[in-house]
Amino acid sequence: MDKTGTVYGIGNPLIDVIVSVSDDDLETLGLHKGTMNLINLDKRLELTQFIKSKKQPSFSCGGSCPNTIITLRALGVETTLAGKIGSDEYGAIYRERLTALGVKDNLAVSENVTGSSIILITPDSERTMNTYLGANRDFNSDDVVESEVANADYFHFTGYMWDTENQKQAIKKALKIAKANGTAISFDIADPFAVGRYHDSFLELIKESCDVVFANKEEARIMFDNYDPYECCKTMGKLCETAIVKNGKKGSFISHKGHIFEIPVQGPETPVDTTGAGDTYAAGFLYGLCNGMDVEKSGTIASLLAGQIIKQVGAQFALEKIPQLKQMIAQA
Repeated sequence: MDKTGTVYGIGNPLIDVIVSVSDDDLETLGLHKGTMNLINLDKRLELTQFIKSKKQPSFSCGGSCPNTIITLRALGVETTLAGKIGSDEYGAIYRERLTALGVKDNLAVSENVTGSSIILITPDSERTMNTYLGANRDFNSDDVVESEVANADYFHFTGYMWDTENQKQAIKKALKIAKANGTAISFDIADPFAVGRYHDSFLELIKESCDVVFANKEEARIMFDNYDPYECCKTMGKLCETAIVKNGKKGSFISHKGHIFEIPVQGPETPVDTTGAGDTYAAGFLYGLCNGMDVEKSGTIASLLAGQIIKQVGAQFALEKIPQLKQMIAQA
C-alpha cells in the first residue's frame, strides 16, 4: 500500500474539562444553561475552584483544529499538532493525552495558563461551555517549526487563528513555508463571527494561499452575501482548487477545479450533539485525500464521519469505535 499523506496542524489546544452539575449550581455560578461563554481569567479561577467540590471531572484534548488532527490520527494518518499551552496541570494533562493518542507533539509553552473549555453538564444532558483561551493567544511565528511544515503533505488551520496578530503572523509564516515546499494548504473557516470580523482578509487568504477550504452554509453566506449554498460553493470554487460548503441536514457541496459535486448527508435526523461535526467532516475529507482518493469519495467519507459524530456526546470518537468506522469507510 502506498504511504498515506501527513498532516501538520496549527490550532488552539483547549483542555476540555467535563463536570456534572445541578441546575442550582448553574444559578449559583450565574451561568445560563446551554450557552457557550468566552470567559475571563477571574471566571476561570472561580470555575476551577468550584470543580474541586465536585465528582472527579473528565479531561480530553479539545479545540477545533486539534479535533481534526486527533481524528485523522485515530484513522491512521500521521499528524502533528502545533499550538501553545501553559506549564501547568492542564497543560501537562493535554500533552500526556495527545501523546497517548499518537499525535506528534509540537506544542510550545507559555507563561500564561493553558486554554480550557469547562463544560458543565446538567441532568438533562445540556452542555454549558465556558472557554478561556489563555496560552493559545501567545502562539507566535517563533513557535512554527519550519521542517515540520515543509515535510508535511497538508497544513491545516482554522479561522480562529486570526483573533490575535501574533497568531495570524505565525500562520502567514507557515503558509510561506508550505508554498515554498509544496505542502498543500487546508483552511477551515470554522466560525461565522470570524468571517464577520475578517471578511476581506479571508477572501484574500483563500484566493492567494489555499488549496482546500471548508465553510458551513452560515460562514459561506456571510462570506459571499448569498443564502444559496450551491452558489456560494461555485463562487468559492473560483478562488481555490477545492471549495466545500456544508449544508447541514441537506449534505454538502464540493467544487473541485470548477466541477461541483453534491454529497448526500449521512446521519440521524435529530443529532445528539453537533459539537465537532465540522471538525470531523474536515478530518474525513483530509483522510480521503491523504489516502489518494478523489474529492467525491473524500466528501462521502467526510459526510459519513460527521453523521457518526453527531450520534454521540463529544467531538471525538472513542478509540474502540475506530475499527467499525474504518469498515464503514471501506464500504462507502
